[in-house]
Amino acid sequence: MPFDGFDKKALPFLGSIRQNNNKEWFEAHRDEYEKYILEPSRAFVEEFGEHLMALEPTITFAPKINKSLFRIYRDTRRMGAIKVPLKHRIGIIFWQGNGSRMQNSSFYLHFSPDELFVAVGVRWFEKPMLDAYREYLMDSNKRQELNDLLHSLMSKGYSVIEKGYKRYPRGTKVDMVHSYLFLFKGMATYKILDPKLIEDGEKLIETLYKIYEDMLPMQQMVYDISLRVKEK
Repeated sequence: MPFDGFDKKALPFLGSIRQNNNKEWFEAHRDEYEKYILEPSRAFVEEFGEHLMALEPTITFAPKINKSLFRIYRDTRRMGAIKVPLKHRIGIIFWQGNGSRMQNSSFYLHFSPDELFVAVGVRWFEKPMLDAYREYLMDSNKRQELNDLLHSLMSKGYSVIEKGYKRYPRGTKVDMVHSYLFLFKGMATYKILDPKLIEDGEKLIETLYKIYEDMLPMQQMVYDISLRVKEK
């Protein structure tokens, strides 16, 4: 199935999920979900994945749920989880490396009636990645490179995730150059766009490719960090 963009009914349908967030309503409208969301998402993953391979040949993607696509049902059993059962924003991910897709450097996006969110990196490090990140930062040259990269991305109009910690990890010398980097819980850059961009397939792919090309140094740096993760 060629990707020509998402139907103009896709975003209103996600708005309807937000207003009718229950399983009974969704099951009665599952055909619309498959037509307006799932099928074009699969087509997008196949087509855009081929484009991304020009930037990173070893990128991983598959147009399947729990691969490049996410389940529409939310896991409400987790402590602190949002308790409504359905997601009204649709996430898509292309990742590099083995193991958990969410703990590998990735090209990520999600769209909802409110925004098209485009990002690379890892937004929240679990302990193995956090340890690898902090080890990476012990090299003053690596800290300088990351600091310069963050400022370069921001100068191009991209945003960087906020710091997650208020206290420095034990053993960190606060007076080290660019020690503020130890306060991050993850490392990612992002940009927020008009969600209606998803309705124009050619323009969407062109826009995303340019953004990810700009963000590629961050993706590569986080991938480099992931290679330092110690095996259990």
